[in-house]
Amino acid sequence: MKFLIGLIFLISLKVQAQLSPGPRFTSMALTGVSLQDIWSLQQNQAGIANSKKAAFAIAYEKTFADQELSTQSALLIYPVKAGALGISFQKYGFSAYNTLQTGITYARTFGPNFSAALNFNYHQLRILGYGSSSAFSAAAGIQYLLSENIRIGAHISNPGKGNFGKNINATIPVQMQLGVSYISSSKVIIAGTIEQLLHSEMDLKMGLEYNLINWFAIRAGVSANPFKQYGGFGLNYRKFKLDVAATSQPITGYSPQLALGYEF
Repeated sequence: MKFLIGLIFLISLKVQAQLSPGPRFTSMALTGVSLQDIWSLQQNQAGIANSKKAAFAIAYEKTFADQELSTQSALLIYPVKAGALGISFQKYGFSAYNTLQTGITYARTFGPNFSAALNFNYHQLRILGYGSSSAFSAAAGIQYLLSENIRIGAHISNPGKGNFGKNINATIPVQMQLGVSYISSSKVIIAGTIEQLLHSEMDLKMGLEYNLINWFAIRAGVSANPFKQYGGFGLNYRKFKLDVAATSQPITGYSPQLALGYEF
């Protein structure tokens, strides 16, 4: 059991660095830094600044298709003058090992083309037989509409290098992302992201969303380091949204993911 916990602990450091941003962004290879959605709360909070309606979403992921290891997420956004407020929750792990992160976000627009956001998080880590510890971190993001079809985004997580302290030897990595999205028509979105974790190699990601009809979209993507393939689809029915995604990695296998959303 201690070996298993240790293995999951090593894997989870990268998971902790990059929250699960919902099936839509996941199926597009996690390229949401320049996109706008309620799940921007998990990748670039500036993406909620133009929200006009309150919205709620929940998601569930079976990490590596393991019987115990899973991720549960819940999000809420509420529009305010010139921007939006957001609350996020995510739990990852199993009974002997789990991490919890809750966050609060304020995002606002500065004119028709520019938006920015600040995010503050509380982290908790529990390991059976080793105890628990907590930490705080911050994040910031921006988005800029370069033209009618092109939006760029940038995001940094944990620039203050917050960590869990002496009780548990674990850190919250510093993550930087830069991305661009191109809306070629009302049907097609192409997005790319460069991601850098401090003291790790750079990763390049590309994603695509194609709206077959106004209520059904298919998505796909790929990342370079490590090499992963992504795919999924989304359904929109009135105020409800259903998104499904799966991640494929040669070593760890598949990670399926499901989300439900509602716009008030």
